[in-house]
Amino acid sequence: MSDRAEIRWAEDGSTKAVADHVARVVEGTDTPVIAVPGGSTPIAIFDELAARGLDWAGATLMLGDDRMVAKDHAASNQAKLEAAFADSAANIATLEEGANVPALDLLWVGMGGDGHIASLFPEMTCEDRPGARVIRTEPIPLPPEAPFPRLSMNFEALTTAPKETIIVIRGADKKAMIEDAMRGDSDLPVARLLRTSRCPVTIYWSPA
Repeated sequence: MSDRAEIRWAEDGSTKAVADHVARVVEGTDTPVIAVPGGSTPIAIFDELAARGLDWAGATLMLGDDRMVAKDHAASNQAKLEAAFADSAANIATLEEGANVPALDLLWVGMGGDGHIASLFPEMTCEDRPGARVIRTEPIPLPPEAPFPRLSMNFEALTTAPKETIIVIRGADKKAMIEDAMRGDSDLPVARLLRTSRCPVTIYWSPA
């Protein structure tokens, strides 16, 4: 345990509290690079951030993972991110297979009900690459609600690139899954992240 990064639970897991954390990074860093999750959970937090009037000049936002679909597809998280910050001066980067992942001032991830983080699943096919890279993955089986291959930061990127990580989860089942991972009672992707991360990790949990 001595080599494990500090892991703590935030006292407040609300949308506002997560937005406050991201805002502190934006305001406290000259050229912040922030990786964010896709899916539905972050949208309310994106909206909260976009409404705050923060100075996004010099900031770069990028997804930690996305579905391999056209930007005009309904399943594109890239399109949702660009739409959320369309009125800001933020640079919205695009994931490219094989690309190096830059140093991140903040990594923000969610977690699926199966314990996956970014698009690193308990069962998947992937061709990993050395270094902190973007890789192609495909969950096994493909989820019917999103039956697409993915692009994702690999484990080396998720554990070595960020200066700090936040995990945002909702619901009692996901809280229990994180608690199992922290005890070492799990080999799910989220457990591997917590076990091998080299930076402080803050977990934001709310009941729903």
